[in-house]
Amino acid sequence: MKQGLPAEISLPFTQFGSELDDVPSFPCSLLKMTGNVLILLLAAFSILYVGACAYAYLRSDTLIFPAPEPSYRDGPEILRLQADDGENIAAYFLEAEEPGGVLLFNHGNAEDLGYLRPLLETFRRRGISVLAYDYPGYGTSTGRPGETGVYAAADAAYRYLVEEQGVPPGSIVLYGRSLGSGPASWLAERYPVGGLILSGAFTSTFRVMTGVKVLPFDKFDNLARLPKVACPVLIIHGKDDRIIPLSHAEKNARALQNAPQTLWVEGAGHNNLIEVAGERYWKTVIDFIRQASN
Repeated sequence: MKQGLPAEISLPFTQFGSELDDVPSFPCSLLKMTGNVLILLLAAFSILYVGACAYAYLRSDTLIFPAPEPSYRDGPEILRLQADDGENIAAYFLEAEEPGGVLLFNHGNAEDLGYLRPLLETFRRRGISVLAYDYPGYGTSTGRPGETGVYAAADAAYRYLVEEQGVPPGSIVLYGRSLGSGPASWLAERYPVGGLILSGAFTSTFRVMTGVKVLPFDKFDNLARLPKVACPVLIIHGKDDRIIPLSHAEKNARALQNAPQTLWVEGAGHNNLIEVAGERYWKTVIDFIRQASN
């Protein structure tokens, strides 16, 4: 008699079928984990970036404008210029006996008119009339330093030469030293002038720290402004400048419509350029001013 087969045969491997279905696929899990990590990294980067932007926006003026204690007092030689923003700006105008040009000097961020006086006197002795002014919050100028206030002060200085001294715009040569390259370039873009001298100039203040533009805003962005400058330009820079590297000057030179005259000073840093260059500096600068202002 034949024995019948059982209605259902349970094979050993079938009992593991449902358990295998519950085990996640390894590649899928890895992709999901990688995606989560990338999202976390992006979120962290976004928080850091926003924080950096906020810090730069709120604290940059403190770093850009380390105004020294005033090195002079108001006296008969100190002019008071009224800026459009209401601030009262201190200025010197030293007129040469037989002027061979008029220089509007925009100084660096750690000096004021008192510190500048010997340099300004040297220009006058060499036949160059020179107007220099203090930024808001510097020297005896009123207000607090900031980019817009500096532009307003520079504007008041330019208008003083043209409207009160009767200097033809084409006879004015702008000089921007370090931070002063910002208002000097701003004036050169905005007004007719005979020429522009940039000494130890940056491409922009933030790029001094970052090298490239990484924030959605900037201050004293010379690199964006210089392509619109049409007047003759002289760029002076120390090859050993560790504060504002020579690469800034080279980029500024390439940004201009016309090739500028350049003076790269071997062995000069940011604060000793004139001393290192010596008479070569003075011959280059005075010749440029006289040619540009004619």
